[in-house]
Amino acid sequence: MAVFGSLSDRLQDTFDKLRGKGRLTEDDINVAMREIRLALLEADVNFKVVRAFVARCKEQCLDAEVLSSLNPTQNVVRIVLEELTRLLGSTDAELQLPETRKPNVIMLVGLQGSGKTTAAGKLAYLLKGQGRKPLLAACDVHRPAAADQLQTIGDEIGVPVYRGDGVDAVRIASEAVQQVAPQNGYDLVIVDTAGRLQIDEQMMQEAVDIRDAVKPDQILMVVDAMTGQDIVNVVNEFNDRMDFDGVIMSKLDGDARGGGALSVREVTGKPIMFVSQGEKPDSLEVFHPDRMARRILGMGDVIGIIEEAERLSDEKSMEDAERMLMEGFTMDDMLSQLQQVRKMGGLRKLAGMIPGVDRAMSQQGADISDDQLVPVESMIRSMTKEERAKPRIINGQRRKRIAQGSGRSVQEVNNLIKQWEQMDKMMGSLRSMAMGGNQRGMGRAMGNMMRNMGMDPMEAEKLARMGGAGAAPQNRQAKRNSRPKKKGKQKKRRR
Repeated sequence: MAVFGSLSDRLQDTFDKLRGKGRLTEDDINVAMREIRLALLEADVNFKVVRAFVARCKEQCLDAEVLSSLNPTQNVVRIVLEELTRLLGSTDAELQLPETRKPNVIMLVGLQGSGKTTAAGKLAYLLKGQGRKPLLAACDVHRPAAADQLQTIGDEIGVPVYRGDGVDAVRIASEAVQQVAPQNGYDLVIVDTAGRLQIDEQMMQEAVDIRDAVKPDQILMVVDAMTGQDIVNVVNEFNDRMDFDGVIMSKLDGDARGGGALSVREVTGKPIMFVSQGEKPDSLEVFHPDRMARRILGMGDVIGIIEEAERLSDEKSMEDAERMLMEGFTMDDMLSQLQQVRKMGGLRKLAGMIPGVDRAMSQQGADISDDQLVPVESMIRSMTKEERAKPRIINGQRRKRIAQGSGRSVQEVNNLIKQWEQMDKMMGSLRSMAMGGNQRGMGRAMGNMMRNMGMDPMEAEKLARMGGAGAAPQNRQAKRNSRPKKKGKQKKRRR
């Protein structure tokens, strides 16, 4: 979520200052609201949106119950989180595709360069994974090689592309919906229209004519997340002419301020339905306003990690996880985990979803990049099959050979072995805890892991102390009951 990186840092700094005060006064709230307003304006959020957002937050934060509460700072963070979620849309928006119509039609519109053609392919890939049978209609007849680009994407994801005569956009869309799709059993047509360099009457009229010809179930506008508040005027113009249903936010992994993304819903009332982070076909995902708000405030998106892991998991990965827990961690397992990280969007995406990690890494000046995975992968692939299965046999001579084979240094190989030892040790601890029901030890291990990853020390401490209440007393009682009762001497001692 690089596009919100600077905004996220500014907001978290503001909350850190509040936490250091304990009790809050009205002046503290005013200073915090001024900092939030400046952070949003610097992120290029529309000034009217900023003014309304800060006014709502300030009104709630100055409530007497908030200021007199035991932890007013937490209440301020909660209020800002709720208002930010509201700004982004409050609830998830879903595609409305009536079952009574086949094929369903989705029409994409947007400015040229917003990533619309790529978004069409990603949307087709996403819906194909949900059991739909999509057809892509190449209706951008103005941009050179636009149809070729869509064809390349379609071939990559296994979705057919209808190009028609390559001249009449309205005719291509009509034939795709009325003839090609019904005759070949496609139940969904995604119409990729021409991008506009700016709002002009001729191009807008073509989009209107396509809409009238195919009567789409949903019209989605593709918006570049790297565009600032200027996008508001463009979106409003499209909305007046096309009355689109929702937004696909592209390039959310970019390195711009991202104010446009925070302005669209408030200004137009249209929901953000999907966001795209990356170039791969599977990088389009459903937009969750509450999760995005939490990530902007540095609270992470653990639920998103779990869902992504579940999406990628299969029977073999479940068996591998069980084996790792019971038998130990091998280098092949480490290689498999690296590949899973790539499938889940890479290190940068995962870092943004784990509470505290992204900010801790940036504060330390550490670069989060998938390039860091390449040396590790090359060293593991330079090992023999036996060495991968039993890394403890890798002595000095073997390490030297692995370094030479992978083009890395012996020191890097040594570091890799140390990382494996730590992972194997953790698996051993989890294995003993799982078999012994030691929840206190598991909490301590999880707490230490969180500290090492740079997460909130308070949250880490809570985990480290797990077992002091709840399940732990039951474990202690079970341990006492399992002890053999001593006779004779014990009774004698009591007397």
